[in-house]
Amino acid sequence: YGKVAGEDYLIDARKGIKNDKPMIGDYGIHDVSYSGDNYPKGAVILHMLRQVINDDVKWRSILRGLNSAFYHQTVTTKQVEDYIALQAGLPLDAFWDQYLRTNQLPELEYFNDEQSISYRWTNCIDAFNMPLKIILDGKEKWIYPTREWQVVMAENGKGELVIDRNFYVTAKRI
Repeated sequence: YGKVAGEDYLIDARKGIKNDKPMIGDYGIHDVSYSGDNYPKGAVILHMLRQVINDDVKWRSILRGLNSAFYHQTVTTKQVEDYIALQAGLPLDAFWDQYLRTNQLPELEYFNDEQSISYRWTNCIDAFNMPLKIILDGKEKWIYPTREWQVVMAENGKGELVIDRNFYVTAKRI
């Protein structure tokens, strides 16, 4: 039914995510505390990663490459993480740690005046630095939040910020 219908489906899948436990528990122990988040949250994370990569041809190549590179193999999470990061050409360690190894949902904290918007990530690991697509005063724009405050100038003086719906984060205006 098309890309928008696919986005709608994955955005609706968020309702089934509890975020009560990290998706990946401690290795080397018998950790059987499964919360049921792995499938819906896994799908939502991959959908968001597709947005971060921002190149559907490259994204399809990565997915097909996973099948080819690891055909008929048992693989580790680390192998899959490293393969995707290498093929995407992005440092994704903090992304994986945030979404797979914590149950914290990153929050974009922001405030604005008529000329600018100040923003930062909260409720996340220290190294988390995922870029974020926003709509600022009606125009699509990428910002690069970290845990430190940053500023983006508003072009028409309103400073209205909307996060692209395909990103699995929360926002808090302060």
